[in-house]
Amino acid sequence: MFTSIMSVLLLFSPTIAPTTTTTANPDAAAIDRVVEEYRKEAGVPGAAVAVTRGTTVVRVAGYGRTPDGTAVSERTTMAVASVSKSFTALAVVQLAEAGRLRLDDPVRDHLPEFAPADPRAGRITVRHLLDQTSGLSDATSTVPRVDTLREAVAALRDATLASDPGAKWQYHNPNFQVAARLVEVVSGETFADYLRRHVFEPLRMSDSSTADTERDLPPSARGHLKVLGGAVPLPEPPAFGNGSGGVLSSARDMASWLVAQNTGTSIATPEGIAAAHTRSAGSYGLGWFVGTTGSGARLIDHGGDLFTSTAYQALLPDSGYGIAVMANTGTQYGDAQALGDRLVALVEGRPFEPVSDPFLVVDVVLLALAAGVVALAVRGVVRARRHARRPWWRLLPLLLPVLLASTIHLVVGFLYRGRDVSWQQAAYLYPTFTVLLLVTAVACAVVLVVGVAHRARRPAAP
Repeated sequence: MFTSIMSVLLLFSPTIAPTTTTTANPDAAAIDRVVEEYRKEAGVPGAAVAVTRGTTVVRVAGYGRTPDGTAVSERTTMAVASVSKSFTALAVVQLAEAGRLRLDDPVRDHLPEFAPADPRAGRITVRHLLDQTSGLSDATSTVPRVDTLREAVAALRDATLASDPGAKWQYHNPNFQVAARLVEVVSGETFADYLRRHVFEPLRMSDSSTADTERDLPPSARGHLKVLGGAVPLPEPPAFGNGSGGVLSSARDMASWLVAQNTGTSIATPEGIAAAHTRSAGSYGLGWFVGTTGSGARLIDHGGDLFTSTAYQALLPDSGYGIAVMANTGTQYGDAQALGDRLVALVEGRPFEPVSDPFLVVDVVLLALAAGVVALAVRGVVRARRHARRPWWRLLPLLLPVLLASTIHLVVGFLYRGRDVSWQQAAYLYPTFTVLLLVTAVACAVVLVVGVAHRARRPAAP
């Protein structure tokens, strides 16, 4: 229901005309202008950006502020969310190049604790995890709240497969949690220590680390929801993300990462990096998407979404550019991806896509509807005595908003390909709709209770 309302409202949302002048081979000033213009138009409180070309760092900078009011700098640690998958894939590729495993080995050969209920799980290879073709899916494996990679793997013991391993691409975060646990078991180090010793330290990424849950996020890595065009700082909802979305980094560190990916360094052979960037299943490589830019050039990228922040990284092998963006606004706005797309257009000399803000219109309409519901509820309470003689079953429709409010997380989970979504997460995804739904549910409950009370006090018929 709410998706239909939002789809209609999007038709009437304001957009800002696309910029018609861009500059190929941009300098730092040109990048700053693009970032600041986007932040102003889209209402992004804070962002961090890295742009590289070959081994040259064109620009690393922070813009705006964190939720606690601290200025974002090139050293500010922010969440990169699912961009983390490329780090996990690199760690596995490193182990393969060291001869500790092979990408086409069955996962169970190295990780016996990986034992989903489906007998086909024995055929899942390491490569299947990294290119998202394991057969595990959001619709067939529900992972409860866990705190460690070991627990995340153990939680899959009741999982079934939606398809045979290798047969179908399905984006599924636990694939990379299993891969991260595989790194721990094969290397004998915790995943955090492995990344620190074999990725972060060699690349001098001293601001970078990896987190298990939202409790491990520093204040600078928390973000905002946008309501009525204003940014509201909120803590990240409870979730586990190590391996699939737990890396924390800065603009300066991401510049080192981009240079390594575009040029090849001691962290992996050029062949190993190329394998991760090569299309393996559909448009996916190993922890990277593989496609083309608006001008038709090769594009290797990946986005990342938390509920209060987003991230994006892009490699343009033909020109040697690398771009990384972290924004402290949540997944429904896609600001890091949108800003990253603008920066890709900038380095290619293409016009930018317009900035749109559909959520301002949506928020105004939904909150206005909530105010209307309150007015109707007051009217219903006032008139409850008058309607006390009506049949009791006419009150039953008032239970529907209450039922929807209590199960909205299940509805949202279904819309998100069967993912296990908590009620709090659903509220973060659709904040003003949640306000409308709660107001409606409470209003209907009040009218129902008052109506039942009047019927209870009404004298029995002679």
